[in-house]
Amino acid sequence: MDWTKTAVKCLNRPSFKEYLTVTADAVSSALTEQFPAHWNIPAILRESMDYSLTAGGKRLRPLLVIAAAEAFGGSREAAMPVACAVEMVHTYSLIHDDLPAMDDDDYRRGKLTNHKVYGEAVAVLAGDALLTHAFYSIVQAGRRHGVSSDALLSIVEDLSEMSGARGMVGGQVADMSGEQGITGIEELEYIHLHKTADLIIFSLLAGGRIGGADKSQLEALRCFGQDLGLAFQIQDDILDLVGDESKMGKKTQSDVEQEKVTYPYFIGMDASLRQVEELTASAKKMIAESGIPDSSRLLEIADYLMKRDH
Repeated sequence: MDWTKTAVKCLNRPSFKEYLTVTADAVSSALTEQFPAHWNIPAILRESMDYSLTAGGKRLRPLLVIAAAEAFGGSREAAMPVACAVEMVHTYSLIHDDLPAMDDDDYRRGKLTNHKVYGEAVAVLAGDALLTHAFYSIVQAGRRHGVSSDALLSIVEDLSEMSGARGMVGGQVADMSGEQGITGIEELEYIHLHKTADLIIFSLLAGGRIGGADKSQLEALRCFGQDLGLAFQIQDDILDLVGDESKMGKKTQSDVEQEKVTYPYFIGMDASLRQVEELTASAKKMIAESGIPDSSRLLEIADYLMKRDH
C-alpha cells in the first residue's frame, strides 16, 4: 500500500459533519431542478410539490444512496438522480401520512403539513405526482450519467417492490390496521421493517448497484439496511416520548395520544435503547466484514443515526 497517498487522502477527507452538510445541500439543490421550468404544470401543483420537497429534513435516504455508491467508487453525479427519486417517494409518503384519513398531523419539519396549506385534494395529487416522477428521475441516471440498463432495471424493480404493497405501503396499512390491536412484538417489527426499513434498504441497494457491487456485497447492504432501518424506527419511537419538539419539528407524545403500540410500550425505554445499540452494532459488523472497498461513511452514518436527537 502507498501510505503517502493514503495519508494525503485522509488529510483531504471532509469530516463527517461536513460530509453530511455538503451532501444534504447538494441533494436539496438537485431536488429544486427535478421539474423543468418549461414543463406546463399547474402552478398550485408545482408549488405544493416544492413546498414539501424543500421543507428540509435529514435527507437520510439520498445520503445512503450516495454513500453506498461512493463506497464502491461510484460517482455522486450518477447517484444523484436516484437519490432524488427516493427522496420524492419518501416525501410523497409523508404528505399522505399526514392526511386526516391517516395520522392527521398539522406540522411536519416545523412547518404546516401540505394539506393544511393546499387542501387535501391537492396534497393527495402532489404526493401522486412525486411518486410518479421518481421513476422518471431514475431513468435520467442512465440517460445523463451512463448507469447501465441492467442496474436501472434492478433499481426500478426494487423501488416498485419496496415502496409498494409488499413494502412501505403494506407497512402503512398494517400500522393503521393494528394501532390498537397489536398483541406481539413480531407484528410491530413487521410494520417497522416495511414502513421504514424498506426504503432504507432500497437506498443502499441502489447505491451499491450504481457503484458496481457484486451479489454478496448487495446482500450485505440489504442486511445492513434492515438492521439500520429497524434501529432508526425504534429510535423514532423513543424520541416521540422524550424528544425536543423544537428539534423534532413536530409534536411529540403523538404516539401516546393516539394510543399507538411502540417498542417502548412493549419492552420499556431501557430495553428499547439497548435494542437500538444492538441493532446498530450488528449492522456495522455486517458492513465492516462485507469486503466493500470503503465502508467508512456507512459506518459513520450508522453511529450518527444511533445518537440522533431528532
